[in-house]
Amino acid sequence: MGRWPRRARNDPAQYDDMAAQWWRPDGPFAALHWLAAARSAHIPPSSSDTAVLVDLACGAGLMAPHVSGYRHIGVDLNQEALRQALAHGVEAIRGDITRLPLPDGVADVVVAGEIFEHVHDLRAAVAETSRVLAAGGTLVIDTIAANPWSRIFSVHVQEHLPGGPPPRIHDPALFVSARPLRRLFDEHGVTLRTNGLKVHPLDYLRFLRDRTRPVRFLPGRASLSLYQGIGWKRDEGQGSG
Repeated sequence: MGRWPRRARNDPAQYDDMAAQWWRPDGPFAALHWLAAARSAHIPPSSSDTAVLVDLACGAGLMAPHVSGYRHIGVDLNQEALRQALAHGVEAIRGDITRLPLPDGVADVVVAGEIFEHVHDLRAAVAETSRVLAAGGTLVIDTIAANPWSRIFSVHVQEHLPGGPPPRIHDPALFVSARPLRRLFDEHGVTLRTNGLKVHPLDYLRFLRDRTRPVRFLPGRASLSLYQGIGWKRDEGQGSG
């Protein structure tokens, strides 16, 4: 793994430092490839040839190999990552998740992977994510829970493991647990169900051996650290149930 400037935790400039690493299966973004595959299992088949999938914090377009049948729109702040996303067939748009440059209800599907633990205005990010999702549409997210275990494991342990997050990429003060995130989405008409995620142990051992094999994420009941959410935008006037 390369050496990059030491920056403050959660500094977006880190993605500029590591721009050449996005598509390396053994690089600092290896786990983002694995998580993209985990999200793809929850993307429904497109209902029409005009269906839209909005990929928030799309990075270099790692969802692209897993998306078919949709107009794939990716939104990110990093210009170099967007350039790479464009090269992989993503319609790349520069924008902030708290002020999305997209119309209301544009998306049949929204995926928002590994972004909510990076935002300072979570309410705005949830509101914007919900706003661009059409009624009846599907939301797929993953993020990191806020608790003492995840603050230790996701930062002080995983940052030193192969396939773990790059050093200092996360600020544990921004982690958000499932219950408050579900509550926020519910306020905006999105019913969110959550489950824990953990790496497949045998897959990870194989990755340690050759650094090229992908690692599957397994769903679980507990969400002590990483968790996934699957949501549905309710029709106007429909209760949360």
